Amino acid sequence: MTTQLFLLILGLSLLIAGSNYLLKSAVDLSIKLNLSKVVIGLTVVSFATSAPELLISISSALKGSSDIAISNVLGSNIANLGLVLGTALCFTSIKIPKSNIKYDWTFMMFVSILFYFFLKDFVINRIEGLILFLTLIIFLFFIVKIRKDEHMDDVVENEKVSNFKILLLLILSSLLLYFGSELFVKSSIYFANYFGVSERVIGLTLVAIGTSLPELVTTLVAIYKSELDISIGNIIGSNIFNILAVIGITSLITDLNILSESILSFDIYVMIFFSFILLIFYLSSKNRFLNIYHGLVYILLFITYYLYIV
Repeated sequence: MTTQLFLLILGLSLLIAGSNYLLKSAVDLSIKLNLSKVVIGLTVVSFATSAPELLISISSALKGSSDIAISNVLGSNIANLGLVLGTALCFTSIKIPKSNIKYDWTFMMFVSILFYFFLKDFVINRIEGLILFLTLIIFLFFIVKIRKDEHMDDVVENEKVSNFKILLLLILSSLLLYFGSELFVKSSIYFANYFGVSERVIGLTLVAIGTSLPELVTTLVAIYKSELDISIGNIIGSNIFNILAVIGITSLITDLNILSESILSFDIYVMIFFSFILLIFYLSSKNRFLNIYHGLVYILLFITYYLYIV
């Protein structure tokens, strides 16, 4: 058991390191393309911080543990709002631009409901995976092409970073993410069997929180650097990427068969509920600022949910 615990921590450490290097190389690349902070947060940063979820879901599905793959996404999306945003709001107030709700939140709710309907027959097949992946392409096109001129005064200054360094970081991050995901998934399955709990619970707790750490660190760093456009964009964008990219790509590789009925009867509703709360907070807040009180509500709901499933 001690060895498996060590491998679990090692795998998680590799995932965080890989995500960090991927984030750095992706941001460097986006800077060369003169993208605004809003676009970077919604696309580049979101994809980089969702990379652990993608690798773990693929690895889990190929090992026949589809419940971990599905619950990983559900748990991560819940943790992104309840834990990551909730924690962030305890440190600072965040103003949510109208465009984040009008476009990004609306799209997040759309893909969440689409995800729900695909789950209703307890399997996400390759056709549904293809639909999710194509929806991701539409989302990226919308963000980059239609919203590229939004907040162009916030375009990040172009630093001289060589293409070789960007390529090297991409290769290094990919290797770290691959080996990290393999170690983390194998150890997670071991602990599920050891403690006699379902893969759903492991996916919603251990795996989900572990893979949400990059989002948490990235958001806190963005707040420290006063890059709040990146922080809120990263959280919403990551939830979108988790469904469209992680589930979409994983189900293109292999069908995802759901064993736990609680995923469809409870967890998916909690994920949608946490997303809907963001709109309630936005509409009820003065000047569209979310503060520590909103953060505490999110954290309390998150803790309550975890106490219930455990």
